[in-house]
Amino acid sequence: MFLKIIDESNRQTVNKLIKQQWFSTDMVVRGKVIDLTEAEGIVAYEKDEIIGLVTYEITGAECEILSLDSFKMQQGVGSKLMEAVIQKAREKACKKVKLITTNDNLNAMRFYQKRGFDMVRLYHNALEVSRKLKPSIPEIGEDGIPLRHEIEFEMILDEAI
Repeated sequence: MFLKIIDESNRQTVNKLIKQQWFSTDMVVRGKVIDLTEAEGIVAYEKDEIIGLVTYEITGAECEILSLDSFKMQQGVGSKLMEAVIQKAREKACKKVKLITTNDNLNAMRFYQKRGFDMVRLYHNALEVSRKLKPSIPEIGEDGIPLRHEIEFEMILDEAI
């Protein structure tokens, strides 16, 4: 496996993959529409095949992970992508890395907490607002759980690199 920054050589392929995975290149986070075709990101490859992808944005001293996808589960792809974003955040002098997931995404909640992220905020019924901006968001999520809330996780970065 090797990692590569999203650039002009892979942006078109990445955008197609984002649309396939998320049904749109727009992501709604905390009531804000984010165009993932503009987001920074890192792609994990195995030979010529994309096996994972993370997108993020850095604003001031915060790095926000916008999307994280691993297409080979339990093989360290997501962990490597997460480590790469945290390293980028440190290089840019960020004080924290944060992300949002939804209340149905139990696997993501487990994944983030195991990697040192802390659950810091619940945005109650946030998906009602999100659906007005992106009607394709389903009512029912993973494992038949009603898709209603956004949960924010964060990792405070220490000064050491």
